Amino acid sequence: MAAADDLIAFLAPKLGTEIHVGPWLAVDQGRIDAFAAATGDIQWIHTDPERARHESPYGTTIAHGFLTLSLLPFLTEANAPGQFERNYPGMRLRVNYGLNRVRFPAPVKTGSRIRARTVLAALEPLGAAVQITYEITVEIEGEAKPACVVEQLFRLSP
Repeated sequence: MAAADDLIAFLAPKLGTEIHVGPWLAVDQGRIDAFAAATGDIQWIHTDPERARHESPYGTTIAHGFLTLSLLPFLTEANAPGQFERNYPGMRLRVNYGLNRVRFPAPVKTGSRIRARTVLAALEPLGAAVQITYEITVEIEGEAKPACVVEQLFRLSP
């Protein structure tokens, strides 16, 4: 229990604040096509640039919402070297517990750059473990609306 209490004491001053801004990532057609192939979601709005140019309200192909969501580990640098040790002292294991809310307010057009902003939203002790809730906003460079807004939960154990 001490490790959980120590982690909560370490993180509590950061509650409600932006704790990380990730790197920009360009979302190109190759990445979109690879995601379509991996998931079987080959809808033309994602995979047919010529048709999208003429028929899509966006004038181009767009990334799958779930592609944007699947990029969260990269966009938040969740697994960058040293990140775990710096942000979760005393813990040895982090498990993705799931998502509370996911919204895709704006499409990610092919060639756009996106990045994630992370706010520490909640901390909850769970015996020897701690549950952390992050509010993550994936922004699109030059756009007013974000690509994705999500609450992500992790459970950390000593």
